[in-house]
Amino acid sequence: MREFQVMGSIIDEETRCKHYNSKVDIIAIKFHCCKMYFPCYSCHEESGCGTHKVWPKDQFNEKAVLCGICKHEMTIEEYKNSQYKCPSCHAEFNPGCGLHWELYFEN
Repeated sequence: MREFQVMGSIIDEETRCKHYNSKVDIIAIKFHCCKMYFPCYSCHEESGCGTHKVWPKDQFNEKAVLCGICKHEMTIEEYKNSQYKCPSCHAEFNPGCGLHWELYFEN
């Protein structure tokens, strides 16, 4: 299994952070601007590159979402169509993340 470095205020090995740490807060997102994984927008704001850019629609085939349980790396399109479950290990993701789509991905 490939190892991924997730940056930010991580509190466990399943990518939960000080901002989002419920049972289902188990994804990290690779930010388009710096190509680094963070658990959330707030973590990126605190310790990221300082130049926030969302993923453009024409790059939704890029692998940019990481399951914190099995470390499966998904494309943005795969994540978008996942119904908030990992396609590899079937762990449940937080459906509330969909409310913040525009912080990470172009609408």
